Amino acid sequence: MALNKRHPAALFAVLAVALGTTGAAYAAVSSQTAPKVVAKTETQVEQGKQLYLEGCSSCHGLAAQGASDGPSLIGVGAASVDFQVGTGRMPLAAPGVQAMPKMPSYNEEETAALAAYIATLGAGPGIPTAEMLDTTNAELALGGELFRTNCAQCHGASAVGGALSEGRKAPSLMDADAKNLYEAMVSGPQSMPVFADSTLSVEDKQHIIAYVAELQKNESPGGFSLGRQGPVTEGLFIFVVGLGVLIVAAVWIGAKAK
Repeated sequence: MALNKRHPAALFAVLAVALGTTGAAYAAVSSQTAPKVVAKTETQVEQGKQLYLEGCSSCHGLAAQGASDGPSLIGVGAASVDFQVGTGRMPLAAPGVQAMPKMPSYNEEETAALAAYIATLGAGPGIPTAEMLDTTNAELALGGELFRTNCAQCHGASAVGGALSEGRKAPSLMDADAKNLYEAMVSGPQSMPVFADSTLSVEDKQHIIAYVAELQKNESPGGFSLGRQGPVTEGLFIFVVGLGVLIVAAVWIGAKAK
């Protein structure tokens, strides 16, 4: 009668075979999928490089080192490129004091390729993710306080923009979306300072974005907004219009009296 006894090393042999099979299968799958991801990234970067050489290098230099007509782009990050190109500020139609938003010259795919290429030239802020732009838990009151402290000096308390020195101006934020707002804060376009995470955390930026979105939705309860420039503009409007009405009324009364 044969005894059914297992060898002490049998369990370890089974485990070794199972682990080896699993490892080999994972390696085979990884070897097939990884090159495709790398190839896609390399293709995007190469596309961005070609677009850069064709449309940007004349101002920023062949190696993005900067030139007399444009600053260096080394280390500006993908967020800066996505903001400047995505809003049509770049490429510039003509030299000027300030790049103004216009219809973008590149589509979303081309803009992403340009951003990917510039990102390879030096570390810089990346394009914000959906999680970074999520304002579900943002606080409007705190966002308003942060906005008035850090943004209102240039963009105005109602975010409609304002004049700066040397012919520059802070643009209105009434049409800015969450991604543009976030990218502007981390990249500091033109006269705007950079609000890094050490200055304004991701949560702080979300509070500000939520507050600006609330300002964009608010209607003017008094009727005409008059640009939402504050009491000076409103007082001037009332003075000019009111004085005009009084002059017309005085002329009419004088004409009727004759």
